[in-house]
Amino acid sequence: MRVRTEAKRDAIVQVAAEVFRELGFEGASMVEIAARLGGSRATLYGYFSSKEELFVAVIHGTAKNYFEPIFTALEQHGDDEDLERVLQGFGEKVLAGACSQEAIQARRAVIAESGRSDIGRLFFETGPKKGLTQLAGFLELQMHKGRLRSTDAMVAARHLLALLDSETVTPCLLGIQGPSSRRDLREATRRALQTFLRGYGPENLGAP
Repeated sequence: MRVRTEAKRDAIVQVAAEVFRELGFEGASMVEIAARLGGSRATLYGYFSSKEELFVAVIHGTAKNYFEPIFTALEQHGDDEDLERVLQGFGEKVLAGACSQEAIQARRAVIAESGRSDIGRLFFETGPKKGLTQLAGFLELQMHKGRLRSTDAMVAARHLLALLDSETVTPCLLGIQGPSSRRDLREATRRALQTFLRGYGPENLGAP
């Protein structure tokens, strides 16, 4: 029985990233990736059950080092009284990563394949879902502290991320907007937070 190692897994992801960059998702194959690794397909499938799973691992391998510290830092600011300032910084950093050319290309590939396989579910379950849960936990804490009205924190987290995406990520995905400057991201974040806080701020405690 072969023993799986983290080093071998990382080597597979690194080679797969090169293949996906060169050939795209559709053009890449497990045969090609195994050949470049100098191993067998059996070894490759011992780590990843499908090309979709490996592709998602490549995406998250790139994004993990950037996004995880942002969401972890947000949790550490749970007691900060200036909620708008905390969310402003969080939003700008998230958008800087989400609007990068690499991130946009990866999301386009996932969307394109989602109707033909379970790649969309794999992508969400192994990446964005964790960040969404962390954000919901932070917002729930703010609700308990009276800084936001009490409601479903997960729905609030989805609304906040959707507002941040609306002026930036979505246009980039559609190819109708190029790279945004830091000022653009700052202003887009500010407008998204104004809308979010009007709907979820403590002054709306009587809202449905």
